[in-house]
Amino acid sequence: MTPNHAAEPGQTPLAIAGRSFDSRLLVGTGKYKSPELMRDALDASGCRVVTVAVRRERLYNEQGKSLLEFLDLSRYTILPNTAGCFSVEDAVRVSLLGRDLLEQLGNPGASWVKLEVLGDKKTLLPDPAGTVEATRILVKEGFQVLAYTSDDPIAALRIKEAGAASVMPAGSPIGSGQGVLNRNNIVLCLELLKQGDPSFPVIVDAGVGSASDVSVAMELGADGVLLNTAIAHAKDPVMMAHAMRHACVAGRQSYLAGRIAKKLYATASSPWEGVIGYIPGE
Repeated sequence: MTPNHAAEPGQTPLAIAGRSFDSRLLVGTGKYKSPELMRDALDASGCRVVTVAVRRERLYNEQGKSLLEFLDLSRYTILPNTAGCFSVEDAVRVSLLGRDLLEQLGNPGASWVKLEVLGDKKTLLPDPAGTVEATRILVKEGFQVLAYTSDDPIAALRIKEAGAASVMPAGSPIGSGQGVLNRNNIVLCLELLKQGDPSFPVIVDAGVGSASDVSVAMELGADGVLLNTAIAHAKDPVMMAHAMRHACVAGRQSYLAGRIAKKLYATASSPWEGVIGYIPGE
């Protein structure tokens, strides 16, 4: 049975888009060798939110199996995403398709979407202006938008101002496995996005390669981490999913506990006074 992360010391549910989840790890459903492996990895991760690329939902694999057959909708909330969209129009159309799909399934995530408006097929970097425009349109359509963006703090702020329910700055390019490349920018994103609204959810999305990358993101103060490739393409996806689950919890606890200040010189962990042969001043 998957553990309840909220029972861990210092752990509180992730509140996002009017919903509450006992895991701060969001996991994708793509790139697995089989749907059975995906199912087992999701279980091991302890996640409660899974992202599904709407474009893939019209397709079945070579065995005629649908991805949705392997997702327990009583356990997971599906977050449809607009992966592969390179224009505002395409992203809005796919969002509407995703909402229709989830309404048919009766999934509580029907009114939300993970928005991706990409600007380049080689780097898969987001289109900042397109993301802001699509966010505004989708908010007017009644969506709760969780928007993928770069680690540019100003771009992230503009997306929030456009009405996003959550902003998701990238740690590094999608699928690159490089981890959080610019920690300072993530901290600045957090500072700007939470200014006047400490509860605003900021999720680090993309680029995670190992469990330590998840811990780093959480130790910086992120509310959660979304990942896919790091689990799906690991040599042992199920074991990696376990590692990601623990890293997310540990990183959050480390952030809440408060790290010591960094110093240039050493500080003895034991006092010099009382050491045999020690004479003060020498």
